[in-house]
Amino acid sequence: MGKDPLIRMHTAEHMLNSAMDRKFKCGRCFSAHINKKKSKCDYKYKRGMTDEEAAEIEMTVNAAISANLPITDDLMLTEEAEELFNLEKLPEDAETVKIIQIGDFDTCPCIGEHVENTSEIGEFKIASHSFDDGILRIRYKLGAV
Repeated sequence: MGKDPLIRMHTAEHMLNSAMDRKFKCGRCFSAHINKKKSKCDYKYKRGMTDEEAAEIEMTVNAAISANLPITDDLMLTEEAEELFNLEKLPEDAETVKIIQIGDFDTCPCIGEHVENTSEIGEFKIASHSFDDGILRIRYKLGAV
C-alpha cells in the first residue's frame, strides 16, 4: 500500500507545501489536483517564480525525501488544532483531527493516506510552473522508487 502512486503523490504535496511556505510565506496550496503521473498545486501569490526558485524548491523537497523522514499521525482535539492549524478544508463537525507529521519538515492536519517514510516517495521534479491572475501553479511528478 505504501508505494501506491496516489499516496506517494499526496505525501509529496505535503512536502511541496512546506517548502513553498518556507520560501515564499504563501501558506499551503488552496487547490490541489493529485494524479498518478502528474499533479498540480495552486498558491495565492503576488508573482510567478523564477526557474532558479523552482530549482531551489525541488532541491529542498528532494533533500527532505533523501533524509528518510518517518511519517506519523496523531489525533488532536479539534479545539486544540484550531489554535495551531488552518482547518477550513476539514469537516466542521469533527471532534478530533488527524495531524500528519513528516519528521521535522512538515506538520499539518489531513484526512488522507500517506507513505510511512519519505524514502517511499521517489525523486520530486517540478514539471512546470506558471502564474496567472494571482495564482502560482506548480505541476510536479515523481520518479520511480
